[in-house]
Amino acid sequence: MSTQDPNCIFCKIVEGKIPSKKVYEDEEMFVFHDIHPWAPVHFLMVPKAHIPSLAQVSDQHAPLLGRMLALAPRLALQEGCEPYPQGGHRVIINTGDQGGQEVHHLHIHVIGGPRPWLKG
Repeated sequence: MSTQDPNCIFCKIVEGKIPSKKVYEDEEMFVFHDIHPWAPVHFLMVPKAHIPSLAQVSDQHAPLLGRMLALAPRLALQEGCEPYPQGGHRVIINTGDQGGQEVHHLHIHVIGGPRPWLKG
């Protein structure tokens, strides 16, 4: 398993050195609200181990990533997304600079909530 990166903002959040609004935590992952939300519901799911991006994931990470993706819908509902199929949420993993990744610590964006501009 990868170690922590002392210069990584997400590692500092996981370690409690930078405050965050926690959604969920277990031995392998930390979930917290995005400080610049794109929607009414927007939180980040990060592994506690420093993995720079999805490009560095190996077979050993498959159980953790599976648990993260399986947990995302439950946390989306808990945080205010409406149930599928009328409601729902978006899951995004940006990878690398050209993929829009700004913090180089693997993270999953979970985004949702009412979008009134789509109605009518």
